[in-house]
Amino acid sequence: MARGKSSGDAPTTPNPPSLRKSSSASQPAKNQRSILGFFQKKSDTSPAVKASAVESGLPSSPLQPASSRRSNGHFTKIPVPSSDSSQSLTPAPSSDALEMSSPPRLSTLDEKQEDEETGLPSPTTPSEAKTNGKPVQNGVKVGASLGSPGRKSRKSINYAESDDEYSDEDEVFKPTRANATRSRSSKRRKLSLDDSDDEFVQDAAVDEADMDDIENFIVPDDSDEEITGPKKRKRASTAKASRVSPALAVEAEDDDETFDQPSASSAQQWTYDPENLKPLNPRPVNTAGTRPNAIANKKHKEKAHTTEPEQRYPWLANITDADRNPPSHPDYDPRTIYIPPLAWAKFSPFEKQYWEIKQKFWDTIVFFKKGKFYELYENDATVGHQLFDLKLTDRVNMRMVGVPEMSLDHWASQFVAKGYKIARVDQAESALGKEMRERDIKKPAGKAKEDKVIRRELACVLTAGTLVDGGMLQDDMSTFCVSIKESTVDDVPAFGISFVDTATGQFFLTEFIDDIEMTKFETFVAQIRPQEIILEKSSVSVKVLRILKNNTGPTTIWNYLKPITEFWTGETAYREINAARYFVSEDRDDEEVWPQALKEAKGKELLMSAYGALIQYLRTLKIERELVTLGNISWYDPIRKATSLVLDGQTLINLEIFANSFDGGQEGTLFTMLNRCITPFGKRMFRQWVCHPLADAKRINARLDAVDALNADTTIRDRFTSQLTKLPDLERLISRIHAGRCKAQDFVRTLEGFEQIEYTCSLFDTVGTGEGVIGQLLAAMPDLAGALNHWKTAFNRIKAKEEGLFVPERGVEEDFDTSHDRIEQIQGMLESLLKQARRDFKSNAIVFRDIGKEIYQLEVPASIKGIPRNWDQMSATSKVKRYYSAELRSLVRQLQEAQETHSQIGKEVAGRFFERFDEDYAVWLGAVKIIAQLDCLISLAKASYALGEPSCRPEFVDEDRSVLEFTELRHPCMLPNVTDFIPNDVRLGGETANINLLTGANAAGKSTILRMTCIAVIMAQIGCYVPCISARLTPVDRIMSRLGANDNIFAAQSTFFVELSETKKILSEATPRSLVILDELGRGTSSYDGVAVAQAVLHHIATHIGCTGFFATHYHSLATEFAGHPEIAPKRMQIHVDDENRRVTFLYKLEDGVAEGSFGMHCAAMCGISNRVIDTAEKAAKEWEHTSRLKESLEKARSGCYVPLGVQSDIAWMLREKSEEVDERSLDVLLKAIATL
Repeated sequence: MARGKSSGDAPTTPNPPSLRKSSSASQPAKNQRSILGFFQKKSDTSPAVKASAVESGLPSSPLQPASSRRSNGHFTKIPVPSSDSSQSLTPAPSSDALEMSSPPRLSTLDEKQEDEETGLPSPTTPSEAKTNGKPVQNGVKVGASLGSPGRKSRKSINYAESDDEYSDEDEVFKPTRANATRSRSSKRRKLSLDDSDDEFVQDAAVDEADMDDIENFIVPDDSDEEITGPKKRKRASTAKASRVSPALAVEAEDDDETFDQPSASSAQQWTYDPENLKPLNPRPVNTAGTRPNAIANKKHKEKAHTTEPEQRYPWLANITDADRNPPSHPDYDPRTIYIPPLAWAKFSPFEKQYWEIKQKFWDTIVFFKKGKFYELYENDATVGHQLFDLKLTDRVNMRMVGVPEMSLDHWASQFVAKGYKIARVDQAESALGKEMRERDIKKPAGKAKEDKVIRRELACVLTAGTLVDGGMLQDDMSTFCVSIKESTVDDVPAFGISFVDTATGQFFLTEFIDDIEMTKFETFVAQIRPQEIILEKSSVSVKVLRILKNNTGPTTIWNYLKPITEFWTGETAYREINAARYFVSEDRDDEEVWPQALKEAKGKELLMSAYGALIQYLRTLKIERELVTLGNISWYDPIRKATSLVLDGQTLINLEIFANSFDGGQEGTLFTMLNRCITPFGKRMFRQWVCHPLADAKRINARLDAVDALNADTTIRDRFTSQLTKLPDLERLISRIHAGRCKAQDFVRTLEGFEQIEYTCSLFDTVGTGEGVIGQLLAAMPDLAGALNHWKTAFNRIKAKEEGLFVPERGVEEDFDTSHDRIEQIQGMLESLLKQARRDFKSNAIVFRDIGKEIYQLEVPASIKGIPRNWDQMSATSKVKRYYSAELRSLVRQLQEAQETHSQIGKEVAGRFFERFDEDYAVWLGAVKIIAQLDCLISLAKASYALGEPSCRPEFVDEDRSVLEFTELRHPCMLPNVTDFIPNDVRLGGETANINLLTGANAAGKSTILRMTCIAVIMAQIGCYVPCISARLTPVDRIMSRLGANDNIFAAQSTFFVELSETKKILSEATPRSLVILDELGRGTSSYDGVAVAQAVLHHIATHIGCTGFFATHYHSLATEFAGHPEIAPKRMQIHVDDENRRVTFLYKLEDGVAEGSFGMHCAAMCGISNRVIDTAEKAAKEWEHTSRLKESLEKARSGCYVPLGVQSDIAWMLREKSEEVDERSLDVLLKAIATL
């Protein structure tokens, strides 16, 4: 495009847009030193210059500092032409774009201004412009920074269209020429435009030309009628004016308004003087000719985001819940907020729609769908701004931040990760659908105003414990929401518990009576690690809260429901389940088709109450029906005494099964080492396998046989891995399909996943699987071929993948075919209309063009004449013009309505597809469970193979006496990182003593021996190889541990208290088949008490319980006390001691005997403590160590006839008249102990 010439030889800024050449003699070229003079602040009394500046929107020089541009101190005023000057004196800028290397930002009136009522951007005329309460002169805010070259410039709206007919829809349009010369009327003036050949005609696309400006994304979305642009005055009815955008014309004042003209010309007033660097005093603004109600008395409305919510909504100053309880009240409900009745009358329809939802979810971040964005308002907006620096702006009377629709999952995940609940409110209709609804339905008179707002509905509420969308879930492991009902039965705690993995729709039920220490409950919490907890308000004991807080993370969500009304009783839950008709039978009573587990739970009050509370909570989240109707309900036993090795909560923590003790992560844990599953649902099942190792030797050997078969012939293992590595999470996807909330792409992935499973299983048939576990699993695989046959030709999978649309094959869905035919018919009529236009105007260049939402505009070359007068011109460039005729407009409307109807039918078709797929839910779930088990077996095979050498298959024996024998055992979790690990032999039970009394120096490796033995037992009973030369054992029913020194300050429990609590569990729960490890029992108190407790406990477990295990201690007197006990064998960790240098070399080898001492002083020296301190400590230890003197006294006593205290106690207990009957095993041990004296 042509660019104007510069004035003379005066210096200019780099490539500035030039002005038209002046013909006035009063303005010599040499006096105008810089074109920048035209863009400085001028009085409102020079309308011609003002209008020109408004139209040009040119920024100041990029070379000029921002501070100098603000002060206008480097410029001399140029005289403004008098009113009788020629019109050509007024400079008119070229429409060419600025060419600057780093264009500065200039806040002009050509930029989008936000409407004060709606908060939406809209073009504003100069007479109406106002920004944040500051007056605007010449399109520039007074006192506002004009920007700097280094700043990113803000895109401004330019109301014209590009010549390029193939340009992108979002390209900024270029201005068109309205008139070649300026015309004056009594009411208004129009600005002279440049020499552009384009003619501008306003159309709907112009209003959305800048929608992609991500910095100012708040745009009118045509979704709410009450959000309108600023009203513009009607233009003079001239031929050309009808085609010029109102935004391009500067509205003049009425005739009775007077304008004071300066005596000097503008050139003289604004001449740039480089010698004079002092800032000029700005010329006072003459407002004598302006209307008082336009400027002086016009009240400025403060922006919502600059004020606190309480200033706009006074009832937010003193928040109360829906029952009028303040936050300090014990019954305060943080989920709700009270809104006074009078406040509703002042709300706009949009505000009313928002607060109707928000009042019920006050503690929830509400994402409100608005066009192509999700927006947060008021307090939610503040949270989003503070946490994630989202841009704070306005929407109507509310502060607001927003995120694009496509990034909702990302931002929702960010809020959920911070511990917030998320509510998603979606539009229930489009703008066109709203128009169609209003046309077809007669509205009551009272609802006319409300109907201006597009209908919106609460879609769902997302919390950390109830996420269902795979895109928001952080990993493949289960996330549980747990409902707990606590009570007491015979003065002991009783629990009814229901919990759900919402991603898969799997419910679990359990009810039990616990011991006073709540062992079962603690084990349950450690196994599940709930992410969200539902409790009955004011009905939970302190001990339950302590256990929950100790075993959950900081982001766990706690929900306290009101008794009876929200946390239902068992009877209420029973009635609600029946009334909701989650399980329906056509020919039988609904209760007869309840899932079996739910039928069995019907009479259990605590359990039904917990299940009812869980359903009620899920109902508030809008997801209860889609989950409950799956009927996927099972019993859960946290202990499983009859079938599995019991690992209580404390043992899971002490042995670092799922989380390490270093940072709580998974690195170095047993689960991480064994888990080599390739499918998400396989990983979840494998965690349950680790939580509940088998206790039946027959089932364990069956798993080990499968592991041997998979490692002997790797064909099945390799094919399974190669074929199913990229399998999607089918267990979660079939749950989403049942809920009807599945994308077309995910539906195709689900079908392809099951097709892949069917193909992989057919490969296994060719290699043979035998009669073992693998063969049984493959034989139990449901018939996937029959279930998948219908879906091979049901719809177009390519379109579903690429476009996310279900397009059924012809003849599958009749209503879809009819709707599709209607659209094709209308499109055919449009093509006929186009051909007719080409014939009438004899031009094949006539085409249809889509401009924004205005589709099928008839594009006609500008050279064609004779366009009918009743055609409406919609847009134009210099080369073409685009029109709507009445017939074309009618067809376009019919097409849009047909497409809207077709879209709704498409959603109905998708729903029918989901229902048809869900009919075979049992088939799909059965296949998933079998593949998960195969995945777990292959994981065990891979883990066994990865152990290297030596490793062996454990041998399980069936003997009356427990036995545990490992030869050269290594710690499996240390093998990947430690290459020189020293193995050890472990012998417990059988022909040797059941208990090893382990002594040794500090840091000699005692705790490693204890943990290593327990880990080896768990691995063996899961069905995995063990890292040793040989392993022989009887199945263990329970592993119980007491390790480390821990206190519980918040529960007012000291270290010694915690020690004894854990010990009490061992003494009450252990059996002869249990494995018990006790490490340094009694160190939390004085030596006297500690020795006494340790001695009594050791005697009881060795003599009366008869379990196998280790007892590690630094009380060396215990070795002397139990020197002759038949079930206690002294062991020690081998070391080499250098007394001269106080150095200890740890050999980490387990051997028979008693350690010479703990060598605490040697360890102190190795840690760097000064010799002076160590010498003093060693002298005191030799003189005052109680245990040393006790050991000496015991040795002296043994020189005579010494009877151990434990033996004396047992004999005295047996001789008591009211003593309980002593079991045969304890009596046999006692006799052997007496025989050794």
